[in-house]
Amino acid sequence: MRAWIGIMALACAVGAQAAPKIAVTDLAYEASVDQYVHVISARDNHQQDYYGASGSSSYDEYTTQNSYLEQTEIRRFSGDIKGQMLKTGMFQLIQGTPYTASSKSDVYDVIKRIKAGQFKGADYVLFGTLSDIDFTQDMNELANTDSYSAVLALTLVADFSLINTRTYEITSAFTAMGEAQDTKLVNDRDIRVSLNRPRVVRDVSRSLGEDVARQLSEQLGDGSYVPSGQPEPRSDLPPDTAPVILR
Repeated sequence: MRAWIGIMALACAVGAQAAPKIAVTDLAYEASVDQYVHVISARDNHQQDYYGASGSSSYDEYTTQNSYLEQTEIRRFSGDIKGQMLKTGMFQLIQGTPYTASSKSDVYDVIKRIKAGQFKGADYVLFGTLSDIDFTQDMNELANTDSYSAVLALTLVADFSLINTRTYEITSAFTAMGEAQDTKLVNDRDIRVSLNRPRVVRDVSRSLGEDVARQLSEQLGDGSYVPSGQPEPRSDLPPDTAPVILR
């Protein structure tokens, strides 16, 4: 934390150009994959029957299943994280090398990826991992009416660590969440409802980015960053008045 305070103090002294340079990874993700292989093998029967005719061929048929873990990065949510971080004015962003299927390293071994030069020029790496993602779709009856509400909701939770690329110190760590939903009213349960899945994903991405930027501002800055579209915190109490002596 002292190192970070020193860096931020230097940034304030010499201007925005000295803001720390940060590479933002896409969200690391690991999933179990089942692979099914259907095999048909021919087997020749060379024995001759009673009349001297050669035997016919037969076939063996079976299915095998292989399970393995597949690692990748989800790229659709990092754009809003970067955008909201830029809005804070606290950082400069560096583009790192994305993880691909041909990568030999473990997607979760961010230290090895730093040493391999995948984040050249960055002072810090904001490393995010997907911990939970949940799509739900429900049809709910509205009380005392003949209408129903169709709801498509998405919630995404990710863990983040801000890592110093020279010392590998974790400067900041937190869990962020994005959530959104699309709701439509219908008059019959059997009616076909088209809910806006792309808009829900977009709103979740924006919500996640705002939460990341807010928590970085709270942990590393003065906590004054307020996401766009949200009112600034204020007090509804009346201003203080001078004391009055009651007689």
